[in-house]
Amino acid sequence: MPWPEDALALGSLPRPLRRGILWPTVLAVSAGLTACAPSLDWREVRVGAAESVALFPCKPAAHARELPLAGQQVKLTLHACQAGDATWGLAWADVGDPARVAAALQALQEGVRANLSGARAQARPHSVKGQTPHPSSGRWSLEGRFPDGKPVTGQVAVFSRGTFVFQATALGVVEGSEAADTYFGALRFGP
Repeated sequence: MPWPEDALALGSLPRPLRRGILWPTVLAVSAGLTACAPSLDWREVRVGAAESVALFPCKPAAHARELPLAGQQVKLTLHACQAGDATWGLAWADVGDPARVAAALQALQEGVRANLSGARAQARPHSVKGQTPHPSSGRWSLEGRFPDGKPVTGQVAVFSRGTFVFQATALGVVEGSEAADTYFGALRFGP
């Protein structure tokens, strides 16, 4: 599937973003939070990586792109949609070597924080059913700014299964919201 270049104003993004750092976050951010849905329409979506399953509040579109992540080129796939004044996304990549998982998870954590000019709150434990336990996994609350300066709050979780790394985001929601807890709580691997 081609990458939706028209969804990105590449020339207006800061230089690190134009080079391909964490395109899932950039896509979700650049789409903005302008859509308003009267209610959330939850649906289970199998995203095709390591038997991963997510519960989205809207029908996500899938996009893929080759980009650098933690010093290597990977194919990063993003499933994302907008509902309830928020942008919801699940991105994943296969880093191909268990020794690269830690660096990739760290890059996903730091990249979303940098892209939103946000300060990361203390990580709280977050477990996804069927994940490979990893010390770099967790969930964070973010308060930051979009590239256009608009303030944003959100939640991000990173986790892995084998050599697959994942970044789940909910931009436009606050910690403890029912929608965020539903989204992050429903992530799993397997049937």
